[in-house]
Amino acid sequence: MRISTLLLFFLSFSAFAQYEYEPSKDYPFGRPNPEAPQQITDFSAMIGECDCKSSTRNQDGSWSEEIDMIWRWKYILNGTAVQDETLKADGGHSGSIRQFVADSSRWYVHWFSSKTPSTTLPTWEGNKKEDKIVLYREQKAPNGMEGFFRLTFYDMSESGYKWIGEWVDKSESVVFPTWKINCTRKKK
Repeated sequence: MRISTLLLFFLSFSAFAQYEYEPSKDYPFGRPNPEAPQQITDFSAMIGECDCKSSTRNQDGSWSEEIDMIWRWKYILNGTAVQDETLKADGGHSGSIRQFVADSSRWYVHWFSSKTPSTTLPTWEGNKKEDKIVLYREQKAPNGMEGFFRLTFYDMSESGYKWIGEWVDKSESVVFPTWKINCTRKKK
C-alpha cells in the first residue's frame, strides 16, 4: 500500500513538472521555462493582455480609422514558446506562434488569421535588437521591387508597447508603413 501511494505521488509530481510553466490559475499567462533559451523573455513586456488601437493604410495613402483590439500573449509549450492572439472589434482575429530556434539564433513567427485561412502559415524571422524586436518576411512591393515586410515591436514597457508593419526594400533605405498598433496594458 505504501509503495503504491509513493508511486502515485511521484507520478503526480512528474506530470506536474511536465506542465509547470503552462498557463494556470496562479499564472494565467504562463511563465518562461528556465530550461528554454534566454531569448524566451524577449517578449516578456507583451505577456498578458492589452487594449490596443489598430490602423492600416488605405489605397489613397491615408490611414484608416482605428479599430479597437485586445492583444493577448502567453507562454506555451511548457514555457518554451510564446503565443499571441488578437481579438478585433471588426471581427478580424489573428494570432501567432513564436519559437526561438537556438541553432539559428532567431525567432520564427508563424501567423494565422480568421480573415485569410491558409494551408501553410506565413513565417517571419528575426531577433531582438537593443530595445526593439524586428522580424522580416520576403515580400515584393506592388511594383515588383524586391524587399521585405518588416514587423517591429518598440516602446515596450510595463504600461504597453507599439508595433508597426512596414514594407522595406532590401537595403532598408525605402520604408513604407502599412499597419500600426498602439497598446496599453490591461492585465499582466
